[in-house]
Amino acid sequence: MTEIPSLPGLRQAIDAVDDQVLALLNRRAALAAEVGRLKTAAAPEAPFHAPAREREVLARLEAASAGPFPAPAVRTVFQEIMSACLSLEKPLRVAFLGPEGTFTHLAARHQFGGSGQALPQGTIQAVFQAVERQRADYGVVPVENATEGAVDSTLDAFLDSPLAICAEILLPVDQALLLRPGLDMGGVRRVYSHPQALGQCRRWLEAHLPRADRIEAPSTSEAARLAREDAEGAAVASELAADLFGLRVAETKIQDLAANATRFLVLGPKSAEPTGRDRTTLLAMAQDGPGALLRLLEPLARRGLNLSRIQSRPTRRKLWEYAFFLDVEGHAEEPSMAEALAELRGACASLKVLGSYPRATEVAR
Repeated sequence: MTEIPSLPGLRQAIDAVDDQVLALLNRRAALAAEVGRLKTAAAPEAPFHAPAREREVLARLEAASAGPFPAPAVRTVFQEIMSACLSLEKPLRVAFLGPEGTFTHLAARHQFGGSGQALPQGTIQAVFQAVERQRADYGVVPVENATEGAVDSTLDAFLDSPLAICAEILLPVDQALLLRPGLDMGGVRRVYSHPQALGQCRRWLEAHLPRADRIEAPSTSEAARLAREDAEGAAVASELAADLFGLRVAETKIQDLAANATRFLVLGPKSAEPTGRDRTTLLAMAQDGPGALLRLLEPLARRGLNLSRIQSRPTRRKLWEYAFFLDVEGHAEEPSMAEALAELRGACASLKVLGSYPRATEVAR
């Protein structure tokens, strides 16, 4: 007769497994510290963070997991483990468009884990400057939203920056309604949030809080702080903002379009190595005259290179002069891309490769 496990027995077994996991985590941390020691001894000035190795480890573990541990959580758990181990060598400094609790903060935590040194910045330009002046190892900035379009401040910052794009992140924009503890929706008289967030939740707010005033805030995180100080206030913000400001999540996913997402770029000193599923972002200054745009596109089309996005911005150097930002599938080191870039340099007034990096094919959760 098969013995049915008892609840106390199962809990003891879980405790034993937890002890083994903790011992293995400490063993991994010791090995990582030894790797750091050897790298420093061999090349003291070399970068201590190895993104290519990190991606390789995460991809291998995601593929190797047979369950029942949830597949999406494998990456999250091991990203945190690697972040914590890296902090033993040197905390990774990550600048991002702040304050804490914004969706850019969430994107930075997704990419680098929670053990790094988070450096919130007041503007996108300040994020670029923090990395350029080596106050941060990486920067994270938004570049486009699925419903609101391009973030012009990010594109403009690239016009004069030497930084490279080394990764991209696709993050779902899941807005939540945050309330003070003890306040219910019937008592809400004011709803704070960033103008974009209020716009993304317009229909939900009209249906559920039609009498509440909508008050614009500089960020969703600042909206959460304002709601905390207002006895009749609520905020539209991320669930992370609720944790940071001591609010409760009254409703989740209140945005009008369920599939809304934002794309973020990771800024660093150099591009990523080829992975076989990459994207390259170009900054081109077209020569004035008939067919200028065609001359930009033709070398890519002739080689079967997929142009996934093109955006124009004024250069701010000369009246009516425009720069074109192009996202092309492939890596700059691949032969077909290298040939196209060589041809483009002859067809453009100037061409700059802003970076080649792994393409984010799925929205991060």
